[in-house]
Amino acid sequence: MIRSDILNDSPLRKKTEERGCFSVYEYEHDVSVNEYSAMMAYFASQMNVRKRQVVAKLENSAVILQAGTMQMMMGAVESTTDLKGAGDFFKKVVGSTVTGETAIKPRYSGTGAVVMEPTYRYVILEDLAEWGGKLIIEDGMFMACEDTIELSVAARNTVSSALLGGEGLFNTRLAGKGIVALESRVPREELITVELKDDVLKIDGSMAVAWSDGLKFTVERTTKTLIGSAVSKEGLVNVYRGTGRVLVAPVDSMMWDPSVLLPTKAPTKGKG
Repeated sequence: MIRSDILNDSPLRKKTEERGCFSVYEYEHDVSVNEYSAMMAYFASQMNVRKRQVVAKLENSAVILQAGTMQMMMGAVESTTDLKGAGDFFKKVVGSTVTGETAIKPRYSGTGAVVMEPTYRYVILEDLAEWGGKLIIEDGMFMACEDTIELSVAARNTVSSALLGGEGLFNTRLAGKGIVALESRVPREELITVELKDDVLKIDGSMAVAWSDGLKFTVERTTKTLIGSAVSKEGLVNVYRGTGRVLVAPVDSMMWDPSVLLPTKAPTKGKG
């Protein structure tokens, strides 16, 4: 028998969300600092830049994690890979090359708990049932999912959407039933949800972080003529057509990253 207080609230750690087997714990104050980084850690916590940790509770079930993110396994939990053969290995290697995700993702199964390493980014738990069973996410957002979800590579609808839209040729597709944990530079409460029903969404910039698989993505001019686009000073926009949902960040999510804010090493004193 094993016991741990990781699943209990404490003066520093609180459970903020729970969906499926995943629970998100947030450290309200970061006390793992020294005299050089204490002030920065204090003001970071005031702006909601805090350590967050995901725990997956398993009951004769399994989850798939991003490689290198497991911190602890508690109970009768075993680790394997998500490979299904040589062909699957080749497909995953190719997919990792074009999406930036790790090729082999470990699978943890059994009864117990899997604790992931803390992150300063924001954790988003999404139910694929709310996305029609298929969701496309930006590169680097995947953290973990229930093993009832399959990961694959989604290609852009057109070459122009990749070359001109600043989004890349490929993204990660999640398909199936269950909960997925995503790592975002923008908190969930700041993301704008746009529902489309046989309609069009145009975004000036790379600010869509997740969208329904059925939407067609292209890049187009804001006006019908080059002169009109030049006068409007908007140029090209990312266009999503069809029926589905898009999560949009209020600012370009690549502009900042809370994970680089908090130094923990004391400055090196000069010699002499």
